[in-house]
Amino acid sequence: MPKKKHIPALTNAAGDTLRSPCPVACFLDICGDRWTLLVIRDLILGRSRFKDFSASPEGIPTNILSDRLARLLRHGIAEQVPAKDGSLHQAYQLTKKGYALKPLLKAMRDWGLKWEPDTSIGMMKPS
Repeated sequence: MPKKKHIPALTNAAGDTLRSPCPVACFLDICGDRWTLLVIRDLILGRSRFKDFSASPEGIPTNILSDRLARLLRHGIAEQVPAKDGSLHQAYQLTKKGYALKPLLKAMRDWGLKWEPDTSIGMMKPS
């Protein structure tokens, strides 16, 4: 019986193991859970503080919020900046890479408005 050839695991720039080199799979590995795109939505809407994200109507648990923010930082989608109010707390903002997701979220919003009758524009106004 021939021996199987060892194929090294694929990793991305953040050091995460990839399922495959497929760009859709890679995107889902970063943003494909039920919370990450909602945090990105809040960043697009101008929210920047941990307390702002945890106050969103979806009610993200704080331990999960901490994990998702760390993931966005690790992948260069968001960055920490000093809070605008001058406090010692850190704030978050999207990087150029993060803002590149805005058309995707807009398309998802538009799809939801068209096909899901109980959705509303309240959380994410058209741009």
